[in-house]
Amino acid sequence: MKKALITGITGQDGSYLADFLLTKDYEVHGIKRRASSFNTGRVDHLYRDPHEKDVRFFMHYGDLTDSTNLIRIIQMVQPDEIYNLAAQSHVKVSFETPEYTANSDALGTLRLLEAIRILGMEKKTRFYQASTSEMYGKVLEIPQKETTPFYPRSPYAAAKVYAYWITVNYREAYNMYACNGILFNHESSIRGETFVTRKITRAVARIRLGLQDGLYLGNLDAKRDWGFAGDYVEAMWKMLQPDEPDDFVVATGEAHSVREFVEKSFHEIGIEIAWEGAGVDEV
Repeated sequence: MKKALITGITGQDGSYLADFLLTKDYEVHGIKRRASSFNTGRVDHLYRDPHEKDVRFFMHYGDLTDSTNLIRIIQMVQPDEIYNLAAQSHVKVSFETPEYTANSDALGTLRLLEAIRILGMEKKTRFYQASTSEMYGKVLEIPQKETTPFYPRSPYAAAKVYAYWITVNYREAYNMYACNGILFNHESSIRGETFVTRKITRAVARIRLGLQDGLYLGNLDAKRDWGFAGDYVEAMWKMLQPDEPDDFVVATGEAHSVREFVEKSFHEIGIEIAWEGAGVDEV
């Protein structure tokens, strides 16, 4: 039975990936940070008491900023595949906490790769790094592809660029099986509530129930390529199955504006949107 270790298991992608790998008969181990409040809601349905028979889902306390902890977990689990999904992933927050973002998103990736190397597991363990379309930033070509130059515009994106290149470096220097998945936006009903798609859908539901009067958003004409998280985690797994490692962009190839998303969301509850004004005064 193959073993997989997932960082960021309590997030949207971690939950979907754990579900997917369990259907593939993997033994799944997840790393979660210790927090003052419970944050395992997305994976509680997978949990079983470790004392039961045939348990294939396990959780371990850990943090990408603690190298000794990561080494201990990897040595204990002996994973065939590691999926590094953990990150401080909010662009705006990265400007407020740039050092922490770099420590977790950039150096955290290095710590995982170095743990694999130190433990002599380069031939056993395949590594997936969750890269992001934010690395393209100020886009230099449309559409973007695997060879499009990066132009990060935030501490988060800059940290992810480092993580991307250190993954490539370890692949080439130590002959490790390490892949980058450059994923564009992907959504689901368990997406974090601070992301714009969930901000919109939650507001629509609350407005429909009479619990909220309005919704405040930024640039309505900003366009994003939105896919489904369940499809994208399957792509992560597929990247680690070929004989040779490589880096891949995962996207739908279609861009839609925030304005379109708002209109379609309200249409679902029978409300048609009529826009008035312009710029910051548009309502």
